[in-house]
Amino acid sequence: MDLTLHYHPLSSYCHKVLIAIDVLGIEVKKRLLNLGDPEERASHLALWPTGKMPLLVDGHRPVPESSIMIEYLQRHAKSDRTLIPDAPDAALEVRLWDRLFDLHVMTPMQALTADLLRPEGQHDAHGVAKAREGLSSTYAFIDRHLEGRTWVAGEAFSMADCAAAPALFYAVTYVPLSPQHVHLAAYFERLMDHPSVASTIDHARPYFKFYPGRSGLSRRFFDPATA
Repeated sequence: MDLTLHYHPLSSYCHKVLIAIDVLGIEVKKRLLNLGDPEERASHLALWPTGKMPLLVDGHRPVPESSIMIEYLQRHAKSDRTLIPDAPDAALEVRLWDRLFDLHVMTPMQALTADLLRPEGQHDAHGVAKAREGLSSTYAFIDRHLEGRTWVAGEAFSMADCAAAPALFYAVTYVPLSPQHVHLAAYFERLMDHPSVASTIDHARPYFKFYPGRSGLSRRFFDPATA
């Protein structure tokens, strides 16, 4: 396999795939994308017309969408590790929680980031309030689910946890966890301590000064005085 990941170190969905690559122990070339450069953006659109990242390319074959990339890597790359169980019901549980984190944590988090990038006078107060409310209710749901669990779907770290780590990492910069979220807070710390998650965050540290929500980042991840 001739694998190249087109990515940016700040992107939450790129983090999701980078964590998976590290867990699986697969050799993948990494190509940092600058979509602000017209020529580079045009080249990327030629590979995948949506222009989204990350994008995995195997030889000349584009493999889009983070969850599909992870499953593709598990199926086709030589690794003795797994992020999606073989047992059908267990695999469905992993895919369910992968989707829940993408749709109900990652999506509202990205809406809050996008609002910070709007020109003055064009902010969406209603959309921001809705995104914040959505995160709060989702936190409560996840917290209940996590009681008595180490990882979110089954006994082992899985694709669902790959999705959870960046989604929560950025989401709490906008809507912090409350004292009532005991199980979710403990899970967040387990995620941050996981070697593949910690490595991905370390790689992104030099770029956090460009993150629109950086004021909400914990000082253990970003110190403005040294940025």
